[in-house]
Amino acid sequence: CTKVIDIDLNEEDQKLVVRAISDACDQLNVFRLKEGTQTGEALSLSVQKIEDGLRHISILDEERIHQMKERFENWVRDRMEHAAFDTERFEQELIFYLEKLDVSEEKQRLAQHLNFFHQTMQENDANGRKLGFIAQEMGREINTLGSKANHFGMQQWVVEMKNELEKIKEQVLNVL
Repeated sequence: CTKVIDIDLNEEDQKLVVRAISDACDQLNVFRLKEGTQTGEALSLSVQKIEDGLRHISILDEERIHQMKERFENWVRDRMEHAAFDTERFEQELIFYLEKLDVSEEKQRLAQHLNFFHQTMQENDANGRKLGFIAQEMGREINTLGSKANHFGMQQWVVEMKNELEKIKEQVLNVL
């Protein structure tokens, strides 16, 4: 419940009140610009850290592929020496397994989401919700990278990327 207070102000007092309100609005706008700049910098830093993680994952992916190839070769060599099996079925299973572990599409889509996030941040429109949706898509790709990685070093980078993504999600809530 609000109560209307009827106060008669002389012209000088009215000017003082208007000036005080105008000054408060100006200070609020300066604060909002400063806060917006700081939020943008924090978002950019977190996106940069995810991009760094993606670069490290790409490097480790080459190592992971080499390790997987060695494991498969050893496994096949052992099986061929000790047991008979259907080679056609084995090749089908091997192809299926390798496709499940391939992370190239996830890396590519994450890179695209990161670029789109940067572009959206540069727009003058109110994009808080849009940035939130992009962050959600980034999270899907990061999670899939982690589940497919099968490599300790890559999974460590996924954890770091998830940490930065959480920071992004928190900051995006403050963006109009």
